[in-house]
Amino acid sequence: MIDGIVVFGDPDEDTMAQIKRCAAPPETYGAVLCADAHKGYSMPIGGVVAYRGLTSPSGVGFDIGCGNKAVRTNLKADDVRADIPRLMDEIFDQISFGIGRKNPQPIDHPVFDDERWTVHPGVAALKKLAREQLGTVGAGNHYVNLMEDVQTGDL
Repeated sequence: MIDGIVVFGDPDEDTMAQIKRCAAPPETYGAVLCADAHKGYSMPIGGVVAYRGLTSPSGVGFDIGCGNKAVRTNLKADDVRADIPRLMDEIFDQISFGIGRKNPQPIDHPVFDDERWTVHPGVAALKKLAREQLGTVGAGNHYVNLMEDVQTGDL
């Protein structure tokens, strides 16, 4: 714990300065800096601050919709363990990472029919970018993991 902030890992000075600034208000209930934390726009990526009666827009994040998804497969870890490097290459080949999709198959969603895309030219200009990002893992601190359930051996 550093200055009342629970810290995992060994963050750099800029990241620590950010979490300290975010945790400084008197309404702060608690703060945590996770092991993969790094400097963000205003709140560190991997930083969490709980406030009494407040919500921090930067704490919610700039990657709205960024999240985790766990998928249980029918694979057993022992059956594929030796083939994991090839499986990870296949995942990388099939799933788009970074800005834009390499898969040319269109992905659509009713959100793109919403009239709010037309309220301002700046918003309208973002529609194409949003459509290109739908169905990607994204850029930056985004990843795909293969994880084993140690109790069942499932992936």
